[in-house]
Amino acid sequence: MIRAIVTGAAGRMGSLIVRAVRDAEGFSLVGATERPGTAAVGLDAGLAAGLGMLEVAVCDTLDKAIQLAGGADVVIDFTQPQASAAHADVCARQKVALVVGSTGFSSEARERITAAAKLVPIVMSPNMSVGVNLVIRVAAELAQVLGTGYDVEILDLHHRHKIDAPSGTALRLGEVIAEALGRDPKKSLVFSRKGPIGERSRGEIGIQALRGGDVVGEHTVLFLGDGERIELTHRTTSRDGFATGAVRAARWLAGKAPGLYTMRDVLGI
Repeated sequence: MIRAIVTGAAGRMGSLIVRAVRDAEGFSLVGATERPGTAAVGLDAGLAAGLGMLEVAVCDTLDKAIQLAGGADVVIDFTQPQASAAHADVCARQKVALVVGSTGFSSEARERITAAAKLVPIVMSPNMSVGVNLVIRVAAELAQVLGTGYDVEILDLHHRHKIDAPSGTALRLGEVIAEALGRDPKKSLVFSRKGPIGERSRGEIGIQALRGGDVVGEHTVLFLGDGERIELTHRTTSRDGFATGAVRAARWLAGKAPGLYTMRDVLGI
């Protein structure tokens, strides 16, 4: 059995992951966490997630959850960047594998996770959906075949509560397309346009973030040529795919050497 701990277990994603771990063959939920001082701390993780009793208490720190469980094989984390970085520190110290689905990382938080990956295996991806990761691969292949004769624009649409913009998925799309075209993402990605900006340069890749309503997630890549355009769209209608992908990543991590992996490694693409 893969002994799993879920952080942020009472949140929107955390509760779905608790359910996915409970239902996954070969998995056992042995721990759960929530932020100190929140109402879920001390409750049964199943009740906190809106499920039945699971006989797993919600702790206010990851160290406590690991200690109470008598150890764990993997932690699945969809919280906030700084919390994820702190959880990576704990996993490195406790020698527990980690799946990270948070987005909006600062360079400092990303460096902490990279350092932790030298001691334990970590899958880190801005989007755990299998479909999204296939779209990212297809987008890179399209860019490579179409070449520099097409302008590239990326639209990122999410619900009103999303904290970071653009989304991690939109950024990843921009990065892989830039790399496929032989461009430096840091110089190619354009995030806003206003005023007399002049003619669009051939080298730029535009990323525009739209926010509103309860949209779970939608990403569209437009390849705009003379006389035609190609649109590649992925729409997420529920968060279940993220939870399923996270459990798949956790299963894949079993027995892996320390290192920083992505969903491309998990899916073999």
